[in-house]
Parts: sequence; C-alpha cells; structure tokens
Amino acid sequence: MTTALASETAVSISKHEFDTMLSFARAVFKLKDNPAYLQLISAQLPETARIKTAWPSLLMGYDFHLTADGPKLIEINNNAGGLYIGEGRWLPQSDMPEFVGTLEQRLIEMFHADWTTVAIMDEDVTAQYMYQEMQAYAQLLENAGRRVVLVSPEDLQLEDGGLFFAGQKIDAIYNRHTDFYLESEAVAHIRQAYERGQVVLNPYPRSYALIGDKSRMVDWWREGLLEQCLTPELVERIRAVTPQTLQLSEMDMEQAWTERKQWVFKPAARHGGKGVVIGKGISRTRFDSLEREETIAQQLVPASEVEVNGQTLKLDIRLFMHGEKLIALAGRVWKGQVTNFREPGSGWVVLDIAG
Repeated sequence: MTTALASETAVSISKHEFDTMLSFARAVFKLKDNPAYLQLISAQLPETARIKTAWPSLLMGYDFHLTADGPKLIEINNNAGGLYIGEGRWLPQSDMPEFVGTLEQRLIEMFHADWTTVAIMDEDVTAQYMYQEMQAYAQLLENAGRRVVLVSPEDLQLEDGGLFFAGQKIDAIYNRHTDFYLESEAVAHIRQAYERGQVVLNPYPRSYALIGDKSRMVDWWREGLLEQCLTPELVERIRAVTPQTLQLSEMDMEQAWTERKQWVFKPAARHGGKGVVIGKGISRTRFDSLEREETIAQQLVPASEVEVNGQTLKLDIRLFMHGEKLIALAGRVWKGQVTNFREPGSGWVVLDIAG
C-alpha cells in the first residue's frame, strides 16, 4: 500500500507556526551535541546508543498539533515515513526558501556519498504497509548510481568482513525497523556488525535515545535539567512547544486517575499511535494495568480541525528533518481519537505557508 493523499488542494498554516516548529526541531537536534545534556542523561542510554555517529539521522519526523497557544509537539519519529504517495509520485511540496532543489534531490543527498551499497531493512520487509515507499527509495537511489537491496534482518549474513547480502557487502542500512536499540535476537547480527563499525546504520540508536525516545520529553520537563544545559530562552522555547510530560511511575496514581481527562497515556518506546490511550476514555481496569515504568503521561493537546473536500477533519503537521535541514513538510488529516488513515477522506495534505 502507498500513502493516501487526501487532497491536491494545499492547507494553509501561518508562517509564525511554521517558524516555531522549525526553530524547535533545530533546537532539539542541537541537544545531541550539548555536553551538559549528554552527561545528565548518560546513565539512561543503552549500549548501542553510546556509539557516536557524525552523519545526521535520516528523516527524523517532528509531529505537532496546532493550538491557540502555538504548535505543540506530539512525538518525534526516528524513521518517519509517508512521503511516497504512489504511481511514481512523492508528496508535493510548496515553494519555500528553506527548500533547496527538488524533494527527490534532497532525499538522495541524505544518503552519504560513501554509501554505495545500501540495504533498506525492516521486519518482514515485503509485508510492511510502507513497502512500496521503500521500493520507491530503492529506485530513487538506484537512479542516482547506488546499489540497493530491500531486506529483512534474516536476509543479511554476518561474516568476518561485515554484513553481506547474496555475497555483496553492505555499506549502509537505511533502517526502517522499530527495534531502535537493536535489542532483539532477530537483529543481533546487525548489532554486532554495527558495534564493530562494519556497517553504517541510519537512523541509528543514538538519534532515538537522545531525541526520539519519549522519555526525553519527560527529561525536558524535569525541574532544573534543561536549565543546566541551555540558555533561559532556549529552555522556554522547548517547553513552550513540548506539552508537559511526566513518567507515570513518578506520579501519584490516585491523583493521575482523578485528573485523567487532561492526560494522554503513551508507551515510551513506541511510535505511530500504538498503545496510546486518551485519558478521558480509559477505564479504571485499563488504567491500573498500565506499565508504570514504561508509560508516560502527556498533557492532552487536541488536534486542530480543517475543512478538506467538504469534510471537517483533524489536522497534524510533520516536519521531515535531516539534522537541521528541512527535507519535507506535510499535514495529516483524519477522523477519530488518534491519527489514522482508515476513514474515507483521510490522508496526507500539502501545506502552504501563509503570511
């Protein structure tokens, strides 16, 4: 399946909203090189996240809701998809000064020139919802002179010289797998090659640990933590956009239950709405069953609404980033409590910057 395009007509957002989101994404990205920040969270980093990588993580997706108080972060995706809409088309992009070249050119430039043989990897890759998008990336890179294979982890063999597919050494893996820290047995050989420095993995564990893991949003709200790392202006900028986020295990459970309607409960280590429970709809049994150490509570930020093709739909915004560089900008429209494309008329929309 490919990404659904809800409308060819662009949806407008304000330049102030766009500037706020882009400024936030760039500020958060810079945290990965902040010595004080790294020292404060180092104890929480798994082993694979201690491996430093100079090249920025591919397609970090920053997702926002728009509110009267400005954009609010919902989550940061470590391997954001959704740009390919099928039939050889990528999601159209508005003409903006932040964009250099075409979308296709920007996508190709994310893949370092040294990566001549690239494996695009996901769990049971051919069964993935985004498999056609991965095929489109393969075609894009092949047209640019790279050798590309689409693989599941078990298709790669670990040998003395690194990872191989059908006798061909792999330089880099474009990692669409959601085992971000390479903890499962299925990717143990990938982890071993990565730790040996025999293959480039991107997105990589450190980018998830320092930016994408929802536990970081908890850290950004810990009293005094960001104040030790950043100027007051930057602390305010990050907290103004990040809804208050707390670790459930650090909350008074009876108070959290009483105030449940103001919270969204999310598994810290998942993406894409999986396991997300809106507090106003949670039962006491479900609430009591939440894994307290693995769950965060985030201030509820309802999505804004927009008219698309005569329907009133909810809207969120995604910035696709490569380091500080904006690669693409997109909106998603849908019905229901959490983002989904199941309802007719839902899907991706082109965004225009007004004013």
